Order: sequence, then C-alpha cells, then structure tokens
Amino acid sequence: MFTPEGPTLRELTVQALSSVERGYDLLAPKFDHTPFRTPDRILDATAEALRGLGKAGDRFGFGAGLDVCCGTGAGVSVLRELCRSKVVGVDFSAGMLARARAGYGDGGAPAGHAGEARPAATTGDPAIDYVRADARALPFAAAFDLAVTFGALGHFLPGERAALFRGVHRALRPGGIFAFPVAAPPHPGSALYWTLLGFDAVMRVRNLVWRPPFVMYYRTSSLRAVGADLAEAGFAVELVPVRGAARRADGSPGWGLVVARRP
Repeated sequence: MFTPEGPTLRELTVQALSSVERGYDLLAPKFDHTPFRTPDRILDATAEALRGLGKAGDRFGFGAGLDVCCGTGAGVSVLRELCRSKVVGVDFSAGMLARARAGYGDGGAPAGHAGEARPAATTGDPAIDYVRADARALPFAAAFDLAVTFGALGHFLPGERAALFRGVHRALRPGGIFAFPVAAPPHPGSALYWTLLGFDAVMRVRNLVWRPPFVMYYRTSSLRAVGADLAEAGFAVELVPVRGAARRADGSPGWGLVVARRP
C-alpha cells in the first residue's frame, strides 16, 4: 500500500487528471513508494524463471536486454542480473527516466524499493542506458536477446498492442525472448473482481468527460487476448509457471510468466 513517503490524495488526483505521460512525470519522484511499482518478490521470481531459459553455463544467460516501459527501473534490475553486454530501458516519461537513471544508471549500484539497498555493481556487469521513446514505435532492430515489461500493458488500448508487440518482435534477435508476468483473473464476484471492474468503469467515464485521456485499464489485457496478439506479431507463446507464486483460494497459481519467443 502507500507509505508516508508516497503521494498525497491531492497529488494522485492531479496525476489522474493529466495525460499518461504528464501523470507519470508528476508521480515519478514518489512512484517507488506506491503499490503501482512491481513488488520485489515478482521481480525476483521472474529473474529466477528467466535464468533457466538463458544460455546454459553462462553467468548471465543472455546478451543484451530491453526493459519496455521501464518506469523507474525495476525491470532494469532484473535484466542487470541476466544480461552480459548491455541493458536498455525505454519509456516516454522524462520524469520516470530521470528516476531510473538516478537509481540504475551507467551500471551503478541501484537503489531498491523505497530506498532499500541493493547489491552494488561489479566488474563485468552490463552497461545500462535509457532511451525516451513511445513503446508503440520502438527505435530498435535485431538488437536484443531478452525483453521484459512489468505492469505496463494496461496503458495500451487493445488496438495498440499490435504495434507494441511488432516493435518488440523487431527489436529482438532471432531466438530472443519477450517475457512479462500476468495475473490470473479474479474469480467473478470476489472483492478484487468488483474492484477492478469498478476502476475500469471509472476510468472509462473519466476519459469520456475529461481531456487529455489517461489510459489505464486492468481488464483489457486477458491472457487469451494478449496471447493472440503476440502470435499475430510472430511470437511463439507459452505460459511458464513460476516457483513460489502466490496461490488463489482454489489452489491455482495467482500469476505466471508469459514467454514469447521470436523464431
């Protein structure tokens, strides 16, 4: 949840009435103190799962890595452990990129969630760079072996995912992997089900009556729809189970890792 160092209600309201880009510029200084930041347990479990998909016998497993919609750099911390040569974070918010550079720039020692210390960089760690760009028009071609994204798909309307996924496909080398965690859908009638339904309804009304729009929806990126869009972009898609994933009431995993491979 929000910490005392996080944004105030007034600050969140101003963000919500801004564009996506401007909203994240405003939120950036306090983003890591909000529940919007991907939890470390999910980052760590993703890194563990991806490590098993990399080159056997290699300390890193992958060459170059791309964090799509990198925000303040949480995904960069995952790629930094998995990629040998370089890691690039891309985002269209200048404010979020500034925070990412401060925490994970130039291969330096990154700061953890809410200021917790993370291990310092060591000799041989990958170079880290950041690029300001729209994820729907990624400026890369056959440059990366691994791409990740965390918590960003809700910022793309269903009709925009094709451009996003084609761009990631183009950015990867043959055999490259695009991976991201996906939550299991909440059971109909559960508190979480109604919470997400209500949030999306409020956002739709907000975007009907207020400009500029702020695109953020939780129920538009189902595994079925996302998988179909990935396949259309040319990926071979599988859902990889993650060790230690929280369990739902029926015993099924609460989330898994989508692994989309460029043939």
